[in-house]
Amino acid sequence: MHVAKAGDEEVADAGAVRSGRRTAALVLRVLGRVGHGEAWAAMRAFTEGRDAESPDEVWVLEHPPVFTLGQAGRAEHVLDPGPIPVIATDRGGQVTYHGPGQLVAYVLVDLARRGLGVRRFVEALEQAVIDTLAEAGVRAARRPGAAGVYVDGRKVAALGLRVRRGCTYHGLALNVDVDLEPFRRIDPCGHPGLEVTRLRDLGVRWGLEETGERLYRALAVRLGGP
Repeated sequence: MHVAKAGDEEVADAGAVRSGRRTAALVLRVLGRVGHGEAWAAMRAFTEGRDAESPDEVWVLEHPPVFTLGQAGRAEHVLDPGPIPVIATDRGGQVTYHGPGQLVAYVLVDLARRGLGVRRFVEALEQAVIDTLAEAGVRAARRPGAAGVYVDGRKVAALGLRVRRGCTYHGLALNVDVDLEPFRRIDPCGHPGLEVTRLRDLGVRWGLEETGERLYRALAVRLGGP
């Protein structure tokens, strides 16, 4: 997923981009299905190469099946990965699963420029998910001491971040219509027995594209958009 100049904006030129619009200096990239390692390398390169004039971006995509371990991740929370690869990453948090049908939103933001500390930024991401689900009549909430978003105690969205030179990468993962079986192969986010859910089981029939559009609009508002 190489990033190249195109006119006045930067776009991923892998042929998977379907939109690249700007809202309140928050650029949306719809990337389709991208390997985790490829996306991770691109996020790091974007963050290392950005300067004070670089726009903030949201990359919306899905991954092939993969378990990822955060920097605090402990191997014992990976119970039975089977054929699914396990990758140690540089984000915060423990272990989670990514796969087709899960909306991943990587949020690449200059915190100082938006006047945000890490805690407020995390709260903004969580609230954007809560706002998005509220549009479908689903009441979601945070859980003290456990980052992410929950519906009736079941986790619907996970969150993990990295901050480098005051800029963020990684982001959140929202279960839309993902296979939930792989979550039984781990202790989700390091919590044994934690139940997970997905929008489909909550009666929400949005596809990935519509969910991504709605989440992007909510993020633009919570991160200082109109």
